Amino acid sequence: NRYFVLDFETGILQYFVNEQSKNQKPRGALSLAGAIISPSDEVPHMLVVYSANGEMYKLKAADAKEKQYWITQLRSCAKHHKEGNSKSISSSRSRSSSLLPPGTVNSASPSGQKHMSQSGPTVVTITHHKSPAAARRAKSQRSGQLNEVREIMSQVEGQQKNLVQAIEALPSSGPLSALDQDLLLLKATSAATLSCLGECLSLLQQSMHQVGHHHSRTLSSEGILGWSGPKSHSQEQLKNGALSSLSSASANITWAIVPSASQDGQALQPNTEHSASELILVEDEMTDTEDNEEEDLGVMDDQRSVILHLISQLKLGMDLTRVVLPTFILEKRSLLEMYANFMAHPDLFLSIAAGATPEERIICFVEYYLTAFHEGRKGAVAKKPYNPIIGETFHCSWDVPNDKVKAFRTNGASTVSKDPAKEFGQDQSTCYKLRFVAEQVSHHPPVSCFYCECKEKKMCVNAHVWTKSKFMGMSIGVSMVGEGVLYLLEHEEEYVFTLPSAYARSILTIPWVELGGKVNINCARTGYSATVTFHTKPFYGGKVHRVTAEVKHNPTNTIVCKAQGEWNGTLEFTYSNGDTKVIDTNKLPVIRKKIRPIAKQGPLESRRLWQNVTNSLKEGNIDAATEHKHRLEERQRAEERQRAALTTPWKPKYFVKEGDGWLYLNPLWKT
Repeated sequence: NRYFVLDFETGILQYFVNEQSKNQKPRGALSLAGAIISPSDEVPHMLVVYSANGEMYKLKAADAKEKQYWITQLRSCAKHHKEGNSKSISSSRSRSSSLLPPGTVNSASPSGQKHMSQSGPTVVTITHHKSPAAARRAKSQRSGQLNEVREIMSQVEGQQKNLVQAIEALPSSGPLSALDQDLLLLKATSAATLSCLGECLSLLQQSMHQVGHHHSRTLSSEGILGWSGPKSHSQEQLKNGALSSLSSASANITWAIVPSASQDGQALQPNTEHSASELILVEDEMTDTEDNEEEDLGVMDDQRSVILHLISQLKLGMDLTRVVLPTFILEKRSLLEMYANFMAHPDLFLSIAAGATPEERIICFVEYYLTAFHEGRKGAVAKKPYNPIIGETFHCSWDVPNDKVKAFRTNGASTVSKDPAKEFGQDQSTCYKLRFVAEQVSHHPPVSCFYCECKEKKMCVNAHVWTKSKFMGMSIGVSMVGEGVLYLLEHEEEYVFTLPSAYARSILTIPWVELGGKVNINCARTGYSATVTFHTKPFYGGKVHRVTAEVKHNPTNTIVCKAQGEWNGTLEFTYSNGDTKVIDTNKLPVIRKKIRPIAKQGPLESRRLWQNVTNSLKEGNIDAATEHKHRLEERQRAEERQRAALTTPWKPKYFVKEGDGWLYLNPLWKT
């Protein structure tokens, strides 16, 4: 329940916590000039206010009568101020009381202030969304009007620069400092908002240009309004040193789903020659006992100040490759290990080769692909894995009981909760062995490679991924550039696949992760392909983590399987013969990977390399974690400078570059 005040003179709809606080600063305010007010069927007695700037209030009245009363008053106010603006009546505020429509009560009188829950609990939702309606209305405007908008935005950009300079000129300590949380928030949001508006302006201008000149095959760059957006006010590289005022208390902020790339831009090389692969003894491997779960307690106040300070120096669309992010946002594992965790259901992976026909095999691949992400991400916690340093490697394996690998559509047993005692007590002689190796092969661009094989099933997968991240205002987007290839040697089939993008949303409050984009799976030999679409949550309504998929036989243009659901929830598969199957990813048995103890790992293997950072994060000692991370970075820089001086290029240990991709040195198809 909230107390609302409609001020007809100013055209502002404000709300307060309760009636007693109406003389204090409002919790929120919405300008009604040019706003659209419409009833909603989402819940009974709901109305929605779409402001011209794209914000939206969803309100619920006590009954139909009160709902209609508010719709009438709000529409009247919105119409009045829209007409007033169009006529450029500068003194409309002083005369507005005489222009009130019949039956409208002046908000200056007590009766003009109405609690929307006089007759019972009413207002259940107040949300702020960016509304597509604003963009649609703007699109109908003429190009000339956008020129005026551009001039105004240029003026605002100058004012925003002055604001930032004034904030940065304040002392670093005292009652009002340059690091004051409210000022940092003002600086960050003003820059992000201005950049976002600039992007919108460019999109609108391009859209109009295309509508007006649809016969032209190319767009004239001179005909498109450009607006560069506010420049970054700090040309210095963002360093963790500037963020050293972190508390050593337990820190629990969350961040991007995958790293923004090799953010530190350094390399690390052992002093010894490493052209020959080191011997990895499978006998030394033990079942992994690490828990991938990450705490998600939101953002602490001191950490929010750090994040705000960081965001205030970023520009919309800025590549975050060179940005050093604070230590407390880190997840306690390397990106290379996260890729290994995508194999947490190796029974489903090995079942692909058990398919009797090409159609069954690609459907099995899609089933495995859709179930791989929930365990690799461990829910929607938005922390960021360590960015692997060049030369870093990760090794592990899985023992998969033979009876867990089922032929197509008989592997429903996989959806039943596991019996850990039975599963891990399997005799290795009755298990398939699945081996995994990952390596960071490059840092400009940051490229990770991984290779996984099962000799008994004559199948392997080779992949290279380049992570590109961008700052998007109040979220961070990460593109996974590259591809993987699944080889089924027994059937002489190769399946080429790509990976979705990832987004960390609401980075100033409680960050959460979602996947987005369309990925493709293709087998040229059989003519089968699949399209998997990860849907991002729309501005209004809709579900999160939704995914859909379609498997097609291209020569006959026949759809043989469809899937829908949530990548971290329930998935439903429908086949061409009418059969259906439901998989609950949360109930799938997880076969834990086997990994050698840290004491038996090489100096550049992930867990040994990052062990001091990981242990400090587990203890909540952020200062110590930052120090250990800094030492790694300094060591990398020194060794990279040495390589540059000797003009010695980095040579990966397990992978070799071929064309635009990378291949494992000794893949199964060679041996």
